[in-house]
Amino acid sequence: MSLSRREWLRSASLFGGMAMITGGASIGKLSAEQIKKFNPRPFDTPIRLGSNENPYGPSDTVRKAMIDNFDLGCRYPWAYNAPLREMIAQKEGVTPDHIVLVAGSTEGLKITGITYAGKGDEILSGLPTFLSMMEYAKVWGADINWVPLDKNMDYDLEEIEKRISAKTKLIFLCNPNNPTGKLLPADKVMDFCETASEKTMVFSDEAYYDYIEDPNYPSMVELVKKGKNVIVSRTLSKVYGLAGIRLGYLVAKPEIAAKLNDRVVANTNIMAIEAGKEALKDLEFYRFSLSKNLEARKMIEATLDQLGLEYLPSQANFVFFHAKEDVRKLGEKMLAKGVIIGRPFPPFDNWCRISTGTLEEVAFFNNALLETLG
Repeated sequence: MSLSRREWLRSASLFGGMAMITGGASIGKLSAEQIKKFNPRPFDTPIRLGSNENPYGPSDTVRKAMIDNFDLGCRYPWAYNAPLREMIAQKEGVTPDHIVLVAGSTEGLKITGITYAGKGDEILSGLPTFLSMMEYAKVWGADINWVPLDKNMDYDLEEIEKRISAKTKLIFLCNPNNPTGKLLPADKVMDFCETASEKTMVFSDEAYYDYIEDPNYPSMVELVKKGKNVIVSRTLSKVYGLAGIRLGYLVAKPEIAAKLNDRVVANTNIMAIEAGKEALKDLEFYRFSLSKNLEARKMIEATLDQLGLEYLPSQANFVFFHAKEDVRKLGEKMLAKGVIIGRPFPPFDNWCRISTGTLEEVAFFNNALLETLG
């Protein structure tokens, strides 16, 4: 059986009493035992709030799964990845031949870029956005046609569609976008991807999809199911807390997935496979991560409100705010206070992306920001 997003979030919310939070997913209140269970080691400075990591992971059950499978470290991974591929396929409502396992979704972005955009070919993308695909493809001779974000700091889908030409081999979308955290209207992005995929390949980077508060927001996997020329990337680096384990996947129709599978470079390792299988089952930690992220994000937003600083509505595990000074200078000041913040994202050099850490880390950041900009 395939799981819809609503069903997946519902199944992730079966522990304890539920409380609806601002129209989003039911993620509920946490017991003292749960908070103690998932709290990480006490933090040391400088705290890392610049890489959009989940500091609570890996969960205890995931750690145990990796330890219990150390003996498989002598084996090549391809003989063991079928169960994980099947679990992901069931979650996404497709057959296993739609799934490409990669060493973090970044590998999926890179191999897609060089597969479809060779020397002299073009990738169309908004700017700023997540750059891994485009930067890697440029090394291999691809041209990048950058389309600035519109006045609302959203992807300018109309302008991107106008620029599609015979040279355009790939369109890259990141939704929710990194670094803005903004989410495109569901009907608008679905219509764009369906129309554009009739002209060229469309890549939808959904690294932050789990954080979307609307349980009915569609994934572009729905277009993959219709046989469209759409590739979707997902990662277990964020809500599942496996950034250091390196595990992600692509979803595409079988003939595209087969082509991309042939170009996988790193191959998913045994520990990542076992971690991924357990992470997908550990719904308690999944729910915990969503809850703490939302709590941390609201703490950051409250401090930005106190300072009178503009910020964008985020559907991710970070907040993009107007610092009113070059983020490089702010970064130096914040580092001196023990906080690593996000890098510059031209042309918005006066905007800062701050990740949601633990509540203790966010409280530390808030105090440092008030001292710096207050």
